[in-house]
Amino acid sequence: MRRAPVTGRTTPRSGGSVELIQERETAGEPLGPAWPALNETVASQLIPDWQTTLDALQRLDPVGDSRPVGYYGLSQAGEMGIRLIAAEPRITAAVLGLIGSDWLTDTAARITIPVEFVLQWDDEGNPRDSVMKLFAALGSAEKTLHANPGSHFRVPSFEIDSSIRFFVRHLGGPGADSLV
Repeated sequence: MRRAPVTGRTTPRSGGSVELIQERETAGEPLGPAWPALNETVASQLIPDWQTTLDALQRLDPVGDSRPVGYYGLSQAGEMGIRLIAAEPRITAAVLGLIGSDWLTDTAARITIPVEFVLQWDDEGNPRDSVMKLFAALGSAEKTLHANPGSHFRVPSFEIDSSIRFFVRHLGGPGADSLV
């Protein structure tokens, strides 16, 4: 599976994954198990940070802890988001997509909230069958697949409007009653 180039230095926790991935990309070789391992390392650091941020936001009067929370993540943010959503019960709706990671199917099966999932039909970095497998693995009874022609970076602008309608429907907000 081809991915966007990874930049940065090795951290003590990544065990050389960044350099290994860069070497394989340069050689045109498959990334192998280094890619899922690196993503697992990154997620293990991001998820606690996101949960701390959510704690802080919910302490603010305009937000509060009784309001529903949504997550929007495409591409690498979708990869990380699947892990976060499976671990964070305060998230009640999500827009995900542009990711097809076979190693996330077990995690995706634990997601039971409403999901809108975006697929670019000609995505050069995420084979369609892998994306469909991940979508099928989602444990949500309410999930929709939005497939569009084009490459990874050509998501149509109308998908933003669709995401807003999805979040208004599932999280509430101005006009929610007219959309339900």
